[in-house]
Amino acid sequence: MDLRQFLMCLSLCTAFALSKPTEKKDRVHHEPQLSDKVHNDAQNFDYDHDAFLGAEEAKTFDQLTPEESKERLGKIVSKIDGDKDGFVTVDELKDWIKFAQKRWIYEDVERQWKGHDLNEDGLVSWEEYKNATYGYVLDDPDPDDGFNYKQMMVRDERRFKMADKDGDLIATKEEFTAFLHPEEYDYMKDIVVQETMEDIDKNADGFIDLEEYIGDMYSHDGNTDEPEWVKTEREQFVEFRDKNRDGKMDKEETKDWILPSDYDHAEAEARHLVYESDQNKDGKLTKEEIVDKYDLFVGSQATDFGEALVRHDEF
Repeated sequence: MDLRQFLMCLSLCTAFALSKPTEKKDRVHHEPQLSDKVHNDAQNFDYDHDAFLGAEEAKTFDQLTPEESKERLGKIVSKIDGDKDGFVTVDELKDWIKFAQKRWIYEDVERQWKGHDLNEDGLVSWEEYKNATYGYVLDDPDPDDGFNYKQMMVRDERRFKMADKDGDLIATKEEFTAFLHPEEYDYMKDIVVQETMEDIDKNADGFIDLEEYIGDMYSHDGNTDEPEWVKTEREQFVEFRDKNRDGKMDKEETKDWILPSDYDHAEAEARHLVYESDQNKDGKLTKEEIVDKYDLFVGSQATDFGEALVRHDEF
């Protein structure tokens, strides 16, 4: 995480502190969702658009005419049909959704790579990252904001070493990606769990109890009446999170919570899209079936969603 990212994160934390106490704060390390929008097709298809295209690319379609959206969607279908048999299967659609979701990760890595590979040797060492990220901040023992940057640097170094598979403190682009986005890599999941527990475990006993769990996502702010969703979260903790019923979550229980392995969001969305678009119910989609349901897959000016078009030439 570079300094600009951290300051943005800090401002978000401040926003949470100032927000209404009924608003839910979510863990940053949860298994990535396909969209932060509500999945309610009766209201709109925003969630499906984000899942199918990725949130940023979905915005570009929202400024196209229906005809332009259909044309570009047809080109995408040709890319999704991996075996070129004229049909899009659930598996092909799932693979595409995962690609669309991860595209922003690689774009983020590319942006950060340029700012941290100081000697332009195609590698990022820990020293380069440390100097580019903290630099002059570490020279000030008493920063104005009172934040302990040295503590944050120690945490970053630990994560960097975990991502650095060969232990030479020099990251390849793949290792750097694992450092920036550890939730995407199996071998980094332990550090994700460790960092999460350190954030929530306020009494430092190595566990997350019910009040710490609730306190991470909800601030009472003097209110005695809890919102309904907080009561539901309490029930979730007792019934599902705390599997051994000892009143607290250990490392494995925390891992099951933030990195669940029993649900594939991309596969669920792929099955949903096929079910809604498969006119002849043969379990797979033709280009015509997809384009006919273009408003489910992508937006357009007709749907009146989204922001200004940023780029037109992705496909």
